[in-house]
Formats: sequence, structure tokens, C-alpha cells
Amino acid sequence: MKSHTTYLTFNTPKRREYINITKDLEKALAESGISEGFAMVSAMHLTAGVYINDNEAGLISDIDEMLEKLAPFRSDYNHHRTGEDNGDAHLKNMLVGHQVLVPVTEGKLDFGPWQQVFYAEFDGKRRKRVIIKLIGE
Repeated sequence: MKSHTTYLTFNTPKRREYINITKDLEKALAESGISEGFAMVSAMHLTAGVYINDNEAGLISDIDEMLEKLAPFRSDYNHHRTGEDNGDAHLKNMLVGHQVLVPVTEGKLDFGPWQQVFYAEFDGKRRKRVIIKLIGE
């Protein structure tokens, strides 16, 4: 069994952004030489997430609106007593999740129709990382 690790780095100009990282995952898979196995993608910060969905602007906007309704940016989170202002970002991370697992079959990401991998930033304007870990044969 082989393994391969790639790190992606982000420093988004906005507080919230949704970035399609499917091409980065495909590149890491090609570099790995793995033809059968799994690709795990994980945000390495508690204020970001990774998810799989359609790459359609209206849907991405709907996702952002839903997350903002469920965990709005506001000043009265208990977490802010620590000096932070990102309580909402921690909650959004819990709603989206911090990692996804994608099967690899015959050297390709084995997605269903329209599926893409996204990095979701909820507390941007600073350096953050994502790990891609490929395991297989």
C-alpha cells in the first residue's frame, strides 16, 4: 500500500469564501500513482471546512445563506470572551464538517454526477492549510 500527502495553503481576502479544490485533488492523485484507494481531504483549522456538492453559483450562494442563518456573524458568542471574534466560524465548521473521503477507482476520483470538492473558509484573511492524504495501491 502507498500513501501520498499534499498540503494546500489559503489566505482568502474575504472572511467567507467557497473554493473549488477538485483540480488540486486530481493533481495530487496523479502525483501519487495510486489507482485504487481513497483520498481524504481535511481542513486543518476549526474555522474552515471541506464539503462535496455541485459547482453551481446559485447553490453556493444558498449554502452561504443557510450557514449564515444557522450560525450568524455576531458579537455576543461566549467564545468571544477569549478575545476572538469568530464564534460563528467554529459553528459553521461543525455544520459543514472538516473532511471528506473520496473513493479512487482506476486512477480517478470516483464521484457521482456533478460532485466537486470545496474548501469553505469562514474566518479568512489569514493563512490556513488543507491536507490531502491519498492511500491505496
